[in-house]
Amino acid sequence: MTTTALPVTSVRRRGVAAIRIRRTASRILVALARSVAIFVPVFLVATFVTFALRSLSGLSPARIQLGEDATPEAIARIEALWGLNRPFLVQYWDWFTGILHGQLGSSWTNGADISTLIGLGLGVSLSVATFALVIGVTVGFALGTAAALRSTTWLDRAITGFVTVISVMPPFVVGIVLVAVLAVELHLFPSAGYVPAEQGIGPWLAHITLPAVALSLDVVADVARQLRTSLVGAYRENYVTGAVVRGLSPRRVFFGHVLRNGIGPALATVGLKFPALVGASVVTEWIFGLQGFGRFANDSAQAGDVPAVQGVLVVSIVLVVAFNLIVNLVLSRVTPAAQRGV
Repeated sequence: MTTTALPVTSVRRRGVAAIRIRRTASRILVALARSVAIFVPVFLVATFVTFALRSLSGLSPARIQLGEDATPEAIARIEALWGLNRPFLVQYWDWFTGILHGQLGSSWTNGADISTLIGLGLGVSLSVATFALVIGVTVGFALGTAAALRSTTWLDRAITGFVTVISVMPPFVVGIVLVAVLAVELHLFPSAGYVPAEQGIGPWLAHITLPAVALSLDVVADVARQLRTSLVGAYRENYVTGAVVRGLSPRRVFFGHVLRNGIGPALATVGLKFPALVGASVVTEWIFGLQGFGRFANDSAQAGDVPAVQGVLVVSIVLVVAFNLIVNLVLSRVTPAAQRGV
């Protein structure tokens, strides 16, 4: 009996494992299809509105190159060189097809390729934003979990007060303090500049640590608050009570039931935070002397360089949609609520 039971048990286990893999793959594909179905119309509408900004702004490359005293004939000649005398929909289609090929056009101010200019700044901002997100998620999850596990105690109140304080601290103020204390006074980090990762991981981390810490505080606060609230709510659910009655250890109850059901809101918060970190870091980049994506966007807007601003908006849209797609895929894999919805 033993010699025949083992192969049968092994086959059953392989069959159960195969079913679980197919179900997981099905959930991921459904979540991916839903996200793509949302992305396509959103991207089309967003790019159309973005391109329409040029017509609504009334700006022209002739005004930038020739000044306000340019004659109508000179303005018409410059605009014809840029193809702005063609019908609006024709201009939009040429621009949109260029986007699909990774071409965002040329700058009105210097004629440089916008894709190249954005790529240079985006690498800096992505480095800082990614490190800020890692710090924010790590510290936020630790604080939120500790507060939930010690709910209504002094530790919970202390963590709640701490995250409330850091949530109202502007990143540029934190950045100035970090530069004054850790860079100028203690000489632990460089005060400004950027070193690409290709030139060494150590120097790269040293240059992005202070701006990343300055940007991470808001992420820490939001993640900690969301996670603490959702975990405390999950502990009150019937399935947790049932798990405790069945004699499961506190560790298994937390990781197997509470965390899986309570992590969703915190992950959704992370999905919103990353693109915001990339695009809203212009003041921090000024403080730390970084030529990043946010600073490029600000300089382009100040100069009236509409194609560059349009390129910034398109890249921002792609970042928002792509990162939220990743978060949705993670949610579909991790949270039971999302799995039941498939």
